Amino acid sequence: MTDGSETRAQVVEVERRRATVTRTTRETSVSASVALDGSGVVAIATGVGFWDHLLGSLGHHGLFDIEIKATGDLAVDEHHTVEDVALVLGSAFAAALGDRAGIARFGDARVPMDESLASAVVDLGGRPYAVVDLPFRGERVGELPLQLVEHALEAFARTAGATIHVSGSGRNDHHLAEAAFKALGRALREAGELDPRRVGIASLKGTLR
Repeated sequence: MTDGSETRAQVVEVERRRATVTRTTRETSVSASVALDGSGVVAIATGVGFWDHLLGSLGHHGLFDIEIKATGDLAVDEHHTVEDVALVLGSAFAAALGDRAGIARFGDARVPMDESLASAVVDLGGRPYAVVDLPFRGERVGELPLQLVEHALEAFARTAGATIHVSGSGRNDHHLAEAAFKALGRALREAGELDPRRVGIASLKGTLR
């Protein structure tokens, strides 16, 4: 997020664990809708093809319905668009979770993709932190600079109020990145699902803030 940019962010809708958030700056315009209890229907158009693919994998395997529309200064580079989409998507997740009462809070998943294996561990307890260890070998997959993957996950964690640990290994960068986002989707689903045995907030403090 660039300092000095004019920013307008608005939560358009929050209902039944669904939320839509929009954000406009001098660099990007992003709208993201999330339904936590969906069926994995995704419609994503950011202008960065492999980024669309990764976010689509997260939604499909997390069983979230996600719609993202973004325009950005891709003539400069992909950085602002990728980062701002992650920020807005995280905000939409946070809004859809509401006060987080009744959720399982923690989730983890491991996903293989051919020679690659990725794991994701999530805490939706409101503490934003990201630890990412994805040893990519190249600089890009398609239009996505791979150094932005870690940056985007950090941005998502910040606005979602989530601690995420994502790691993996593999020889093919496409496989490694895709496995990581599939694992993250499944971990987010587990953490965000309502636990019928949980009454109130999953914290001894009685609050997640």
